Amino acid sequence: MTIQNSALWLSSRAGELTLAPAPYTPPASGQVVVRTRAVAINPLDAIGAFIYRVAFPWVRFPAIIGTDVAGEIVEVGAGVTRLAPGDRVIGYAVGLEKSRNNPAEGAFQHYVVLLEHLVSPIPDAVTFEEASVLPLTLATAAVGLYQKDQLGLPLPTIGPIDRAQTVLVWGGSTSLGSNAIQLARSSGYRVVATASPRNVDYVRSLGAEAVIDYRSVNAVDELVTAIGNSPLTGTIAIGDGSLRPSIRVASRTQGSRRVASAMVGPLISLQALRARMSGVHVSTIWGGSLKDNEVGPAIFADFLPNALATAQYRPAPVADVVGTGLEAIPGAIQKLKGGVSASKLVVTI
Repeated sequence: MTIQNSALWLSSRAGELTLAPAPYTPPASGQVVVRTRAVAINPLDAIGAFIYRVAFPWVRFPAIIGTDVAGEIVEVGAGVTRLAPGDRVIGYAVGLEKSRNNPAEGAFQHYVVLLEHLVSPIPDAVTFEEASVLPLTLATAAVGLYQKDQLGLPLPTIGPIDRAQTVLVWGGSTSLGSNAIQLARSSGYRVVATASPRNVDYVRSLGAEAVIDYRSVNAVDELVTAIGNSPLTGTIAIGDGSLRPSIRVASRTQGSRRVASAMVGPLISLQALRARMSGVHVSTIWGGSLKDNEVGPAIFADFLPNALATAQYRPAPVADVVGTGLEAIPGAIQKLKGGVSASKLVVTI
């Protein structure tokens, strides 16, 4: 039987998303094909032509974009034994990555090819929509926390030991922050975070012990006080304006003096250079890099399935379902451009 596939195609860097047929691509060795049931929308999906030219100059068009997939496995490639057809899963679609650059691996289609080690089974109690919020920001948080060229922390476990050290998450209520907090707690670290006052309870529910208003004129002083004598083992800096105060906190506390920034660009590079003068090392996070090292399978294969099943980890932020069908994705992207807080836009497919 021939499987019919459809996708949202991006015709060019400045083009529109257009619904059209797409080939069904069987999985190669180490891959699976997933029937998409829900996708989440990320800022990456809303970038314009200039950002594509600067950050993704290698992408061939027409392209299929999107990274966050939840659905059912329909076919597995050679060597895949951990997963089977019919499994309910989430996966991180890496079709835009330079070493992949493959429309078959973009999320915004009915049948998507995924790397097996970036796929996690999900419990029956978790809906596709709820689970779809995880892949990209989970991966990005994991890169920042665990890769050796970033903070290099010990990997998360079920029932972690208390390490009596602190991780700072600047931007705790963001999608990335929501995952960074939970991962850090699952590695045994105390977490101090920033958020707006309306999101304090939400950030605490994820595991943050102290939450400081990032807009406070005394935010740096308050964070230093909240961290106290506990060594600051590392910082994840998320969002515009996050790096400079994160560097100031790291320079005033004992610990590793390492900051992993989720922002990139010339200004970030300049701030990172200046940070060296105060003994602070700044690295920049590229979420897709974990596909090529031990962090990817450690998170998606070894940790997340059991963490979700035992409720040690929860899909966060909350899924805000804003439409049904591939044709609803462009509208969801436009809504994202208007801003969201402590939630993630999701489309059911």
